[in-house]
Order: sequence, then C-alpha cells, then structure tokens
Amino acid sequence: MLKIYHVPLTRSVRIVWLCEALGLPYEKIPVDFSPEYRASPAWRKLNPVGKVPVLQDGEMTMFESGAMVQYILRRYGRGRLQPPEDSDAYARFLQWCWFGEATHSRPIGEVVNHRRALAEADQSAVAVAEMQQRSHACVEALDEELAQHAFIVGDDFSAADIMVGYTLLLAERFAPQVFPEHVKRYRELLETTPGFAVATADIPMPPATPTS
Repeated sequence: MLKIYHVPLTRSVRIVWLCEALGLPYEKIPVDFSPEYRASPAWRKLNPVGKVPVLQDGEMTMFESGAMVQYILRRYGRGRLQPPEDSDAYARFLQWCWFGEATHSRPIGEVVNHRRALAEADQSAVAVAEMQQRSHACVEALDEELAQHAFIVGDDFSAADIMVGYTLLLAERFAPQVFPEHVKRYRELLETTPGFAVATADIPMPPATPTS
C-alpha cells in the first residue's frame, strides 16, 4: 500500500487526489508541520530539505510531488488519467503538469516565504506584490488555454488537472483575484472530478474572492 505523508494544503494534496481518482489503496500519514520537526533528523531522513510530501511504496521512498504523480501513473495508472505517450497530447500533458509546479507554484511559494521569513515589512510587501502579479499572469495563460476545451489538455480530466488544479487552490489563498471566465468555470468543474472532495476535505476555505 502506498503511504502518503500529508499536511493539509501542501503538495501531498496532489497525491491523495491522484490515488483517489485512480482508486488506489493508500495510507495517509499526518506530519507535524512545525519547523522544528521538519528540521529533525527523523524527517530529513525522509525528505532531505524538510518539505512535504513524502511517498513510500514498499521499500521505495521519494519526495517531489510531480515526480510522484509520474511514478504512480507509470506504475499503477494502466494508461488512465493521461494521453497515450506516443501522442502530441502527451507532450501538452507534460507541459501543463510542469507549468503547474515549475511556473505557477513558484511565485506563490515566494509569497508564503516572504510573509513568513522577512522582518522588513515594506520589502516583503513589494516582493509579495510582484509574485502575486506573476501568479495572475499564469492564470491568464490558463484562461487562454481553457477557452479551447473543458480541461487543461482536452475535454477529459487528467493528472495534469491535478497538478494545475492544486496550484489554483494556492492562488485563491495567496494571490487572490477574480478568476477570468474560463478559469472560473474550470475551477468549478474541478470540484466534480474524482478524488477532489476527499483530497480537499481538510483544507480550510479560502478568504472571500475579490469582487473587483
């Protein structure tokens, strides 16, 4: 059975969502998210940089949520939740998977880091505003793509929607804006996808979305 070391709203949400969508058995193991525990030798043995999540599959232990998604799809997916690997759609699938992590999650992570770590309030505010604008630019890119089809790769739900959709959950909280038409529709559609309700059940509701 897969073991997912989990903290609400962290990237472990992606792995719970994926396992639920695939109908895979897993055990969700709560993690103490305090800085002290995440700096401890016990946790650093599992994740050397002290972050969440960690995935264990038998004797195999790994970190990095995007890599976990690819691993689970390859080993247990049986072709589900992704296009055929010899198709052009698969290239777009990979592109949007990594957009969700490498491009969109990065500025949101910086918002969190600056709010938590910087003592200079004015300097932090400038950095936070810039990173929020970068997130908004990512949302605009998503909106342009989603004008063409229901989900991010096409008209079928895929693991790329899990990668991208999780980051939208972060954007709602740390880079709030009025989502444009197609992203708003997509965000609502994600709530109907397999596994979403279970994966997000322990996440507090975000602050009210701005109205202008």
